[in-house]
Amino acid sequence: MTILGHYRQIGYLFQLVSHGVFTRQIVALMLLVWLPQTHAAWVEKTAAVMGTHISVELWHPNEARANQLAQDVIDEMWRIDLLMSPFREESELSRINRQASHAPVHITQEMYQLLKKADGFSRLSQGAFDITFASVGQLYDYREATRPEPKSVNALLPMINFRHLLLDPTAQTVAFAIDGVQIDLGGIAKGHAVDRAIEHLKAAGVKHALVTAGGDSRILGDRKGRPWNVAIRNPRDKKATIVLLPLANSAISTSGDYERYFEADGVRYHHIISPKTGQSPSQLRSVTVIGGDATTTDALSTTLFVLGLKKGLKLIGSLTDIDAVIIDSQGKMHYSKGLAEPER
Repeated sequence: MTILGHYRQIGYLFQLVSHGVFTRQIVALMLLVWLPQTHAAWVEKTAAVMGTHISVELWHPNEARANQLAQDVIDEMWRIDLLMSPFREESELSRINRQASHAPVHITQEMYQLLKKADGFSRLSQGAFDITFASVGQLYDYREATRPEPKSVNALLPMINFRHLLLDPTAQTVAFAIDGVQIDLGGIAKGHAVDRAIEHLKAAGVKHALVTAGGDSRILGDRKGRPWNVAIRNPRDKKATIVLLPLANSAISTSGDYERYFEADGVRYHHIISPKTGQSPSQLRSVTVIGGDATTTDALSTTLFVLGLKKGLKLIGSLTDIDAVIIDSQGKMHYSKGLAEPER
């Protein structure tokens, strides 16, 4: 029955009340049956966006509204992909890479703030996190399993330096100090997208949700009285879980050498590039960082992977309300002081 049909029947009922055919109490009971019902529901949506698997799961007292909010999350991921994808010629990021070596490029406030955050992580890590890694990273093709010649890497290494990124807060522009610099937001953009999605859900009154973009997740509230159980996978067995973390109101990001990679001559070449060498670090298999927001955990998981075990744990130890689980090249698990030893 259409909504209009419901309203016509309701009007007819009240006419019967006025003629004494039914009491108001009986009509009230009939309305409970006839009126369109809204049901509280858990809703889940998934999509392939930003070169990865996107999922959102949320609870809302109105199922139709829940479905709309879940779709809003997917739409927001598409919007950010259109803004920050290095593979789309029309994206703002691609425009920066084409023009910023020649003149300052005026950028959106959102892009400016994210570049500023990236610069902050670069300074915090003394260059271990560096979005100019793309100056060399662009030479690797993981789908075709091809790597650059050492002389090509060495020629472009001077282009990797976060200090080549010149931000002007007054003009809201970005420029590259030297020609040949390229940037890639792969180490921070998905975390940013997850945070944007969660903030949208919070503003809409959602109190229980999980948003995931690849290895980056953020949890809003709990799972209706229970924590969300987030798994850290075994880096060498995608079907196996190495540890399960019960979380609420947290963000968690994992960077690993198994996400995009190929092997050649016994060496694993993966998408995480050391700014110092222009090559893939081999000391670790995966790094998981837990914190308050996904932009931070995303950037720090990449940072720790580049820093390695000792320097990575030292950095985490200097930060507040941030923890990490690190799996080294031998498959051994290490964790920051803020975490109790996981049960085996």
